[in-house]
Amino acid sequence: MSAIFNFQSLVTVILLLISTRAYIRSLGPSILDRNKTGLLGIFWKCTRIGEHKRPYVAVCCIVMAFSILFRQ
Repeated sequence: MSAIFNFQSLVTVILLLISTRAYIRSLGPSILDRNKTGLLGIFWKCTRIGEHKRPYVAVCCIVMAFSILFRQ
């Protein structure tokens, strides 16, 4: 089943995207800061969410991990 049609998979992909982009920005800030608009602006927005809402994203990742491990 595709991640688009399965809600749990969609949330997992979004959380991984946010976490990965925030980590990449910590390694090289200039990579993501130059693309603030357009299609690549989605990655910049994910980076900002990952930086500013870090505790909430971490809690969501932990909850999703337990959900994947123990519900399936």
